[in-house]
Amino acid sequence: MLKPEIEDGTRSFADPAFRADVLAGLTRRPRAIPARWFYDRRGSELFEAITDLPEYYPTRTEIAILERIAPEIAALAGEGRAVVEFGSGSSTKTPILLRAVRPSAYVPIDISGDFLRESSRILSAAFPALLVLPFEADFMHPLTLPRTIATTPKLGFFPGSTIGNMTPLMAVDLLRAMRGSLGEGALLLIGMDRIKDADVLVSAYDDAAGVTAAFNLNLLERINRELDGTIPVDSFRHEAVWNDDRARIEMHLMTQRDVSFDVDGRRFSITAGETIHTENSHKYGPRDARILLRSGGWTPIAHWTDPEDHFAVYLAEAQAERPAP
Repeated sequence: MLKPEIEDGTRSFADPAFRADVLAGLTRRPRAIPARWFYDRRGSELFEAITDLPEYYPTRTEIAILERIAPEIAALAGEGRAVVEFGSGSSTKTPILLRAVRPSAYVPIDISGDFLRESSRILSAAFPALLVLPFEADFMHPLTLPRTIATTPKLGFFPGSTIGNMTPLMAVDLLRAMRGSLGEGALLLIGMDRIKDADVLVSAYDDAAGVTAAFNLNLLERINRELDGTIPVDSFRHEAVWNDDRARIEMHLMTQRDVSFDVDGRRFSITAGETIHTENSHKYGPRDARILLRSGGWTPIAHWTDPEDHFAVYLAEAQAERPAP
């Protein structure tokens, strides 16, 4: 995959998948652009800032759960596995897991290469004896992991309720891709956000300081920067809503007036009040989470939650498939 910003002295070249998704997303009705394109370097930095906000409960809640259950995870997983983290970002939760399971190697996977390499350097300094193998890739598809860990038992790590960003069908596909990447017998430690009061949920995605709004609007800035866009960013505003029927928070970019603009040489017009759908964050009840994992080829073997039942962490295994019953 091409890195999103490569200068030749005149303009930057965009990842062709980014170009295709943006052009298709602006053409379809309703308009929608996949959330994975939030995470250029600026977007990754803004997301890390979001995780420190008082309204954003998932990060601190999951960290508290991981710190409490680390000994149990170590006992269940055993030592010597290779930890493979999908969408590692800044790896803020990773040290908790690494200290507990004492892995033979750590493979962080992220689509944002610069951010990945920087966080990997920081983690390598914190764990100097650990083999760290950063892997820039889109983990939505099965990956051929580094040969160094080809025969090593693996523990996948997918924290942060990122699974909620996918529709249920896409989430199942992702879980199957993870199974394909990690192999039979692998374990997966995954975070899932729970269904709860709508006011708590909306506040977490529409904070008073406007950091989430900046994160959402940065997608338009990225389009302008990488695809020769002329989108009037100040004509859009961030919107977060709870869709109870689909059990998800939706993020949109709503136009406040009629606008016309170019992207990659193509002309688009959007009327006032129309939105570009940029993210879903699905929430899962206990039974929903287990069904999702099993549909993706993973058998839940343990789970933990916080006292308020706001967030859950599951440990699942890629067991050998067997015919019914």
